[in-house]
Amino acid sequence: MTQQLSCAVAHDSATPDTTRELDLVRLVERTTLRTEPFDHVRLENVFPSDLYRRMLENFPAAGNFHAMNHPDALRADGSSTRLHMHLYPEKVSRLPAEQRLVWSTVAAALWSPELENAFKRKFRAALEDRFRRPAERIALRPMPTLVRDLPGYRIRVHADVPTKAMTVQFYLPSDASQAHLGTIFHTTRQDDGTDQPVAMQFLPSSGYAFPVRQKESWHSAPTTTEADGERRSIMLTYYVDGGLYLYRFWRYLKHWRRRQAKIFFGQPSKAHR
Repeated sequence: MTQQLSCAVAHDSATPDTTRELDLVRLVERTTLRTEPFDHVRLENVFPSDLYRRMLENFPAAGNFHAMNHPDALRADGSSTRLHMHLYPEKVSRLPAEQRLVWSTVAAALWSPELENAFKRKFRAALEDRFRRPAERIALRPMPTLVRDLPGYRIRVHADVPTKAMTVQFYLPSDASQAHLGTIFHTTRQDDGTDQPVAMQFLPSSGYAFPVRQKESWHSAPTTTEADGERRSIMLTYYVDGGLYLYRFWRYLKHWRRRQAKIFFGQPSKAHR
């Protein structure tokens, strides 16, 4: 996968080269591991300034994105407030020339085994405690995805599904006006007054990463408004090898059961409210 994207970058090398400047591995290695409310890192100055400017200027058109049918993202009319575009080589290769160069460069860095290993080293203790094996032997599959969150998007407190091993998000705003839209980390999902939330700031070229721990890595996203505009980011999810397909199958069954409940009972089953 990385080799395919690297070839695409080389093919368009007439444009000024920024590949050597994009060193996400070094970025991860230099970050400080924070342990409250759970293990995570905060990422700052992720992308070289020139590359970041070109990323914003060459953000793919709306027609490249597809709706994500997550319950929290659905409007009353059934439309979704979260749209996504997976950064597969075949998707990136169909973009216009300048967009293809920019996003091939970024995607190649995100797909790289070196970046995966850097995150594994950073979160070694949590990963080895969960999987009961050396971090290097935990087989994972990265999935980098461009995301557009439309007004009305929100996601309630959750810890991520067990098919995920690590969650990474890179924020892509044009300025600091959306700083209040950052992901919120929680100490509990209970609404009993004991939660001590820690909010990330949704700032340009920044982000976060954490290892997924059931009943520990609680996080949420605040509801966006029309005044907030569109919330753009890159999600980089590391699935347990084979977990991506299990997750999709699980989602298919979940939505199938919801549809059947509507057909037979006229409303969603309690298990899926």
